[in-house]
Amino acid sequence: MIVFEYPEDPSKDFIKRVIGVPGDVVEGIDKKVYVNGRHYQNPHEIHKESETIPKEMNPRDSFGPITVPENSYFVMGDNRDRSYDSRFWKFVRRDQIKGLAFIKYWSWNRDKFRPRFGSIGNLID
Repeated sequence: MIVFEYPEDPSKDFIKRVIGVPGDVVEGIDKKVYVNGRHYQNPHEIHKESETIPKEMNPRDSFGPITVPENSYFVMGDNRDRSYDSRFWKFVRRDQIKGLAFIKYWSWNRDKFRPRFGSIGNLID
Protein backbone atom coordinates (compact mmCIF):
# COMPACT_ATOMS: atom_id res chain seq x y z
CA MET A 1 0.00 0.00 0.00
CA ILE A 2 1.35 3.38 -1.00
CA VAL A 3 0.41 7.00 -0.35
CA PHE A 4 0.72 9.13 -3.47
CA GLU A 5 -0.37 12.37 -5.08
CA TYR A 6 -3.66 11.75 -6.84
CA PRO A 7 -2.78 12.00 -10.57
CA GLU A 8 -5.89 14.06 -11.39
CA ASP A 9 -5.42 16.49 -8.47
CA PRO A 10 -1.90 16.57 -6.90
CA SER A 11 -3.26 18.53 -3.88
CA LYS A 12 -4.96 15.29 -2.71
CA ASP A 13 -3.28 12.16 -1.36
CA PHE A 14 -4.60 8.69 -2.24
CA ILE A 15 -3.82 5.27 -0.76
CA LYS A 16 -3.97 2.20 -2.99
CA ARG A 17 -2.40 -1.25 -3.28
CA VAL A 18 0.45 -1.69 -5.81
CA ILE A 19 -0.57 -4.39 -8.30
CA GLY A 20 2.02 -3.89 -11.03
CA VAL A 21 5.60 -2.59 -11.08
CA PRO A 22 7.64 -1.43 -14.10
CA GLY A 23 7.63 -4.06 -16.84
CA ASP A 24 4.65 -6.02 -15.49
CA VAL A 25 1.72 -6.79 -17.77
CA VAL A 26 -1.57 -6.27 -15.91
CA GLU A 27 -4.95 -7.44 -17.16
CA GLY A 28 -8.45 -7.69 -15.72
CA ILE A 29 -10.88 -10.34 -16.96
CA ASP A 30 -14.36 -10.50 -15.41
CA LYS A 31 -13.27 -9.06 -12.03
CA LYS A 32 -10.11 -11.21 -11.83
CA VAL A 33 -6.71 -9.52 -12.05
CA TYR A 34 -3.73 -11.12 -13.76
CA VAL A 35 -0.13 -9.95 -13.48
CA ASN A 36 2.26 -11.42 -16.07
CA GLY A 37 -0.36 -14.05 -16.90
CA ARG A 38 -0.81 -15.27 -13.33
CA HIS A 39 -3.92 -14.69 -11.24
CA TYR A 40 -3.19 -12.02 -8.62
CA GLN A 41 -4.88 -13.17 -5.44
CA ASN A 42 -5.49 -10.51 -2.82
CA PRO A 43 -7.23 -11.58 0.42
CA HIS A 44 -8.32 -7.95 1.01
CA GLU A 45 -10.13 -7.63 -2.32
CA ILE A 46 -13.87 -6.91 -2.01
CA HIS A 47 -16.59 -7.02 -4.68
CA LYS A 48 -19.92 -5.54 -3.60
CA GLU A 49 -21.67 -5.81 -6.95
CA SER A 50 -22.37 -9.12 -8.67
CA GLU A 51 -22.87 -7.84 -12.22
CA THR A 52 -19.95 -7.59 -14.60
CA ILE A 53 -19.60 -4.50 -16.78
CA PRO A 54 -18.33 -5.16 -20.35
CA LYS A 55 -14.83 -3.86 -21.14
CA GLU A 56 -16.22 -1.70 -23.98
CA MET A 57 -18.40 0.25 -21.52
CA ASN A 58 -16.10 0.64 -18.52
CA PRO A 59 -12.71 -0.74 -17.36
CA ARG A 60 -13.95 -1.62 -13.85
CA ASP A 61 -14.21 -5.39 -14.38
CA SER A 62 -12.14 -6.03 -17.53
CA PHE A 63 -9.18 -4.04 -18.84
CA GLY A 64 -5.85 -4.37 -20.61
CA PRO A 65 -3.57 -6.07 -21.04
CA ILE A 66 -1.42 -3.07 -20.22
CA THR A 67 2.34 -2.92 -19.63
CA VAL A 68 3.50 -0.80 -16.70
CA PRO A 69 6.06 1.73 -17.98
CA GLU A 70 9.42 2.53 -16.42
CA ASN A 71 9.24 4.57 -13.18
CA SER A 72 5.50 3.89 -12.85
CA TYR A 73 3.14 1.66 -10.86
CA PHE A 74 -0.32 0.21 -11.45
CA VAL A 75 -2.46 0.58 -8.31
CA MET A 76 -5.93 -0.60 -7.32
CA GLY A 77 -8.20 -0.13 -4.34
CA ASP A 78 -9.29 -3.18 -2.37
CA ASN A 79 -12.97 -2.23 -2.76
CA ARG A 80 -12.73 -3.14 -6.45
CA ASP A 81 -16.24 -2.29 -7.57
CA ARG A 82 -16.11 1.21 -6.10
CA SER A 83 -12.48 2.24 -6.46
CA TYR A 84 -11.26 4.93 -8.86
CA ASP A 85 -7.74 3.77 -9.65
CA SER A 86 -5.23 2.81 -12.38
CA ARG A 87 -7.94 1.04 -14.34
CA PHE A 88 -9.33 4.49 -15.11
CA TRP A 89 -6.40 6.95 -14.97
CA LYS A 90 -3.51 4.51 -15.67
CA PHE A 91 -0.31 4.86 -13.62
CA VAL A 92 1.27 6.47 -10.58
CA ARG A 93 4.74 7.83 -11.36
CA ARG A 94 7.53 7.14 -8.88
CA ASP A 95 7.92 10.88 -8.18
CA GLN A 96 4.23 11.04 -7.10
CA ILE A 97 4.75 8.48 -4.31
CA LYS A 98 4.98 9.96 -0.82
CA GLY A 99 5.53 6.75 1.14
CA LEU A 100 4.14 3.46 2.36
CA ALA A 101 0.85 3.12 4.22
CA PHE A 102 1.40 0.84 7.22
CA ILE A 103 -1.30 1.56 9.83
CA LYS A 104 -5.02 2.39 9.69
CA TYR A 105 -5.47 5.80 11.24
CA TRP A 106 -9.19 5.98 10.45
CA SER A 107 -11.76 3.59 9.01
CA TRP A 108 -15.30 4.60 8.05
CA ASN A 109 -18.25 2.30 7.39
CA ARG A 110 -20.23 4.17 4.77
CA ASP A 111 -23.16 1.71 4.88
CA LYS A 112 -23.65 2.02 8.67
CA PHE A 113 -22.49 5.66 8.78
CA ARG A 114 -20.08 5.14 11.68
CA PRO A 115 -16.38 4.44 12.33
CA ARG A 116 -15.01 0.90 12.18
CA PHE A 117 -13.47 1.04 15.67
CA GLY A 118 -12.12 -2.52 15.38
CA SER A 119 -9.97 -1.51 12.38
CA ILE A 120 -8.45 1.73 13.66
CA GLY A 121 -4.81 1.23 14.61
CA ASN A 122 -4.46 -2.10 12.77
CA LEU A 123 -1.41 -2.71 10.61
CA ILE A 124 -1.97 -2.72 6.86
CA ASP A 125 -0.72 -5.76 5.02
